[in-house]
This record gives sequence, structure tokens and C-alpha cells, in this order.
Amino acid sequence: MSAVDADVLVVGAGIVGLSCALFLQEDGLEVTLVDPAAPGSGTSSGNAGIISVASVMPIVTRETLKAVPGMLATPAGPLSLRWRYLPSLAPWLVRAALATRKATVERAMVGIQALASRALRAHEVLVQRAGAGDLWHSKGWVKVSLDRAALERFLASETPALERFGVAHEVLDRGALHDLEPGLSSEVAGGLWLTGNREISDPRAYSDRLAALFFERGGKHLRRQVRGLAIEGGEVTGLLTNDGTLRARTVVIAAGAFSADLAAAAGHRVPLEAERGYHLMLPQPVDPDGRKLLGRPVYCMDPGFVLAPMDHGLRLTSGVELASTEAAPDFAIPRRLLPIARRYLPGLEERVVSEWQGCRPSLPDSLPVIGKSRRHPNVHFAFGHQHLGLTLGPVTGRIVADLVAGRDPGLDLTLYAPDRRFW
Repeated sequence: MSAVDADVLVVGAGIVGLSCALFLQEDGLEVTLVDPAAPGSGTSSGNAGIISVASVMPIVTRETLKAVPGMLATPAGPLSLRWRYLPSLAPWLVRAALATRKATVERAMVGIQALASRALRAHEVLVQRAGAGDLWHSKGWVKVSLDRAALERFLASETPALERFGVAHEVLDRGALHDLEPGLSSEVAGGLWLTGNREISDPRAYSDRLAALFFERGGKHLRRQVRGLAIEGGEVTGLLTNDGTLRARTVVIAAGAFSADLAAAAGHRVPLEAERGYHLMLPQPVDPDGRKLLGRPVYCMDPGFVLAPMDHGLRLTSGVELASTEAAPDFAIPRRLLPIARRYLPGLEERVVSEWQGCRPSLPDSLPVIGKSRRHPNVHFAFGHQHLGLTLGPVTGRIVADLVAGRDPGLDLTLYAPDRRFW
């Protein structure tokens, strides 16, 4: 097949790749997405639909490290591990443990908040352009617990960071919580309402709208597997694929958990791993008047999962499984949560309509890789967003477009550099 000429080739058609493509198009560039799957059909479609601008803490902290043995010992816990994968995973785990040092955690908090504080505006631009306002909601989400003492410990660790960065939130006692979400069980002791967050009521439909806008503007999508970078005379000239070479002036690597090999081809060894996540789609629980029993996403702290009402049902998203990206899904992991979920939401029906598994791209310090390759200035990186891919996809796209155009993105990109110390 003959080579395809483009201003920019974007590897990966998830929410991050789509966002990069759309903001690059705003500058009048011809953009081609390269991904063997349909736009938005991967991990971008399987999340809880939360635009989590309140997220300021890294995933791995000293507190979570201390809790790991208990999480692994609990069958329905928020963390599971395929033990045969441990030797391959061990170097990443060591780096993640080192990243719990005070200075690294501080850097991560500053870096996450710098992106999250710009996230809503970038989403709003795309929502308006793509006509996706019907999918965009502003009810926030709530973190709740069955155990009052556990809730108090959580609040003591979480609220100082929220207050430091001016993140909107309200602490709810049992009565206030049940006024807000009467469908929750009376067992629930209280919660934390993150009022500044937003929700997407159908993540796949959101990606579909963005993809439709991309195609309306003349964008192209090639269903190819990228094998590497095309390099001539020491310069990157495009991509090597399973169906020939594609040529472009600029390459953007936004392939999520599958980005490490391409980053390495550009000269950057990035410690990227996949946090595998699951969801179950359940029937939408409603009250006798046909209203949804949940009005907003709810994070259930014990043991750690989300119940998210969506346009097409109720989504239960599980915690993290550490395993190879090629390992077969283990849907027993999220199904173990169903009886626990009923303790939080008695009206929940334990009938699984569909199930899904995907991979979150994760780095030891909880910060993504965003920026330009120092070795190949026409190669840009946009991956490693962990649990915040949906939240930070559009702002990442705007930053990448700024870099390609030679504009100052307005924030310190050394925090997200591909050659930074990750721990």
C-alpha cells in the first residue's frame, strides 16, 4: 500500500489521541489517526465517566503501600495481582515505592493539579464543538463509606490537599448524604461530595461525537498496527506499520498503555505499566416513579469501587488488577463486588448486562508523559494518564497542539518530561 502523507500522524485513537487530533485541526493541520481499533472503543469507553478535577493525590502513597498486603489478601479488595507476572512487574513496583518519598509526592500533586485545573475548559471547548452537551452533567460525585471511623480517617488524609488547592468539596453527614442520594442504604455513614467534578453519561458516545467532528473536518483514520518509527538520516519521518510506511512531518504518540515501545524507538526508556480495570453494566435501578436511584457517581470506599449511573444502565467499575496486557480477563474480579454493592444500593439488580476489561497506562510517579522528544523534536508524547485519561485527555490535546505550533502552553512541562526521574 502506498505511503500516506499527513501533517501529523497520531498513534492512538482514544480520548487522548482524539483530543490531540482535534486541537491540531484547530490550527489547520491535516491529521491522521493510526489505530487498529475504532476511535474511542478501548479504555476510553470503559471508564466511570467522571471528569475528576478534584484528583490531586498520586495513586501510590505511603498509606496505600501500607495497605497493599491487606488489599491483596481480600478477594473482593481493590487490588489483585497475577503472581506469575510479578518478576516482570517488580522493577515498576520498586520505582512506585520510591515515588512515595515526600518530594516526589509533592511534585506529583503539583503536576496533577496543574493539569486538572485546566481540564474543564478544554472539555468545554470540545463539548461545544462536537455538540455533546447532552452528555455533560454537573452534579459532582460522592465518596462514601459504611464505616464512620474509616470515613473520618479518609477525610483527615484527603481534605488537606483539597483545601490547599482550592478544590470545591462538602463533607456530608449521614442525613445530608441521604438527602442528596436517598437511594443509598441507611448503612452508609456519610461521605465527601466533590462538587466541582463533572460527569459524562456515556463515555463511548462522547468519543463517538469527538470522532464525528474529527471526520467532518477532514480527518482520517487508518486501522493499522504501528510497529515502530520510520527514521531516515537520524530523523523521524513517520511510522512503520503492518501495512507499509506512513510519512508525516510530526508524530504524536498517544497509544495509552501500549506507548512504551514507540517512546523507546524515539530514545526514551519510560517505565510504563498497565493497571487493568474492569466494569460491569447492570440494569438501571429506578424508584417507583421511574427516577434513577443514583443521581451521580458514587465511590464506595469499602473495599473501593464506583457505581456510576449512565444513559444505558448502571456501571460498576472495579479497582486495579496488575497483570500482563495480554492476559485473559478475569471477570470474577468485578463480580465479587456485586453483593457488596447491594449493601450500598439496596435497589441494585445483580444481573450483568455486559462486562468489559481495559488497561490504564501508569507511571510510578502518577504523572503522564506530555511533551516533545529531545532527540527527535518532531515526536511528541501524550500518554500515561492512569485513572485520569478521560479527565486530562482534552487538556493534553491542547498542550500538544501548542507545542507543535511553537506556542507556550503556559505551564511547566518538565514535570511531565519523558526523560524525568520517575521516582
